[in-house]
Amino acid sequence: MTDPIEPSISSSLPSTARDPSTVIHPRREPFEHGLLPIPKLIFSDPTQTLIPLKQKLIELSSNQRVNSASISEALQISIDHAGVVLDTLASVLHSESDPLVTAKPGELDSVGADVHDLVLFLYIQSYKRLLPRTHKDSAAVADVWPSTSAFDGYLSALSPLQLVRSNSRRFMPSQADEEAHQLSYLQKHLANILSLLAEPVEGEDEESLVLTMDRFEHLGFLIQFGDKGSEGNSLSQSSPFFANSDPDMPAVPVPAAQIHDWILQNIASALEHISERVAPKENGPATASDQDVAMADACTSSVKASTSARSPSFIEGISKSSYVKQASDIKGSSVKVLNCHESAIYILAPLRYATVSGCSDSTIVLGAVGKAVRVEHCERAHVIVVAKHICIANCRECVFFLGVNQKPLIVGDNHKLQVAPYNTFYSHLEEHMTQVGISPTVNRWDETLALGVVDPHDSLSHPAGVSDVQTESAARVDPDQLTNFVIPDWLGGDNTGSTQDNPFALPDAYMTSLHRNQKNLGEIRQLLREAPLEDSRKRELSSALHVYFKDWLYASGNIRQLYCLQGD
Repeated sequence: MTDPIEPSISSSLPSTARDPSTVIHPRREPFEHGLLPIPKLIFSDPTQTLIPLKQKLIELSSNQRVNSASISEALQISIDHAGVVLDTLASVLHSESDPLVTAKPGELDSVGADVHDLVLFLYIQSYKRLLPRTHKDSAAVADVWPSTSAFDGYLSALSPLQLVRSNSRRFMPSQADEEAHQLSYLQKHLANILSLLAEPVEGEDEESLVLTMDRFEHLGFLIQFGDKGSEGNSLSQSSPFFANSDPDMPAVPVPAAQIHDWILQNIASALEHISERVAPKENGPATASDQDVAMADACTSSVKASTSARSPSFIEGISKSSYVKQASDIKGSSVKVLNCHESAIYILAPLRYATVSGCSDSTIVLGAVGKAVRVEHCERAHVIVVAKHICIANCRECVFFLGVNQKPLIVGDNHKLQVAPYNTFYSHLEEHMTQVGISPTVNRWDETLALGVVDPHDSLSHPAGVSDVQTESAARVDPDQLTNFVIPDWLGGDNTGSTQDNPFALPDAYMTSLHRNQKNLGEIRQLLREAPLEDSRKRELSSALHVYFKDWLYASGNIRQLYCLQGD
């Protein structure tokens, strides 16, 4: 057996002195966008279940890649749910060159998932999300949010408006809290995870497990070094085991025990680094993000600066305002829109991931999101988005205008949701869609798939039996109710982009309705122009129309968009 490899010098340095490129991080994407509330995917003892399951999957494949039929057979789930597993795995994979990631819409099943990526994906379905600290006034707000129940968790006990007004943002987990929680989970389960990737040495006892460089790379699904993530070096190049390996010579497999010890050492160092960073903040005054946003300052609220490609940009606490971000304004490749109310948010940029959480009475326009979007705990919001994959969780009375390549997932406790085809554009939209790999020829906006009401990933006890209850699905918006949403030209900054119209073809019923409404509007304009009225009567009519329009602007809340955007 190979001699143990000495720990790298960087891992023995104090965390404050470490090179950031050598700090281990969990990949947050599988934990934020890759968890599915499908009971048969969640195992009480993942190792004992997944080792034989992995063998069965390998037997069902010819090249260690499996399609939805094999996943359905091995896991005893429906073919629809197996398709969701493939779609979701593709949206959170770490390797941009994996065939599942590069496959065109409709080709995922023929390409299939790598068995080792799939078993890691299945393993983390047992992960429990970090819950917020208890709110001091939780009893006072418990009856506000409709259909509150034990399995809804903390956030469902607060309406989005109360969430921001009660200043409860400070009780929610920070990015550092969540990262520490994910690292602790990996620390606890690392031995089991490695056992799913390792293989025995010929002639040795079964305890002698090794990892090849190829199997080691699969750990990149869960961990990364430095801040660049998949844009940086491969995981093997960040390790002392396989760094600088000759690509023409297979690297010597490494004992799993050595890799286990080395990763644990790095996790312990990273947790220490996080605790040192967080301690001064907890002892000091509340940060700006913990404060309610004053109404007068809402138009000037800004995205928090991201320090790295892996850190999301935050748009938080916007109230009664319009807010615009272009591609040049977004640092990194993901965005989180949190606790925005009675506002219009425009994020006209190519992104990998996006999260919209706790927003109410707002319109949120997301540019092209190439991996996954999650919308959760929103109330009376209109979300207009182009994305490959979207998951909607625990929302009330929201309308989603979608241009999506995969079936929209609806999970958790939802009420009165509606979906409609995508209904807007901006000049750089098609350029952004090309950048992130979204096809305009495929739009599965109305193929929603509703999963269970209970979210088994919350750290709450759940009532027995309710995990099989299906969530409320979404209704289609009536074709007569669809209108084109117009993004003002001056939001685009420049109009050099090639997109001149909605890149997604509207279904016939919606197109017919739009044409009919446009024709009716044209006829009314013509009648008004040709009406045989005296000048004084024309002025009275014009004045009346302006009054009605102004009343509508105030009643609908759209007046603030005009004021804010003119101020910009």
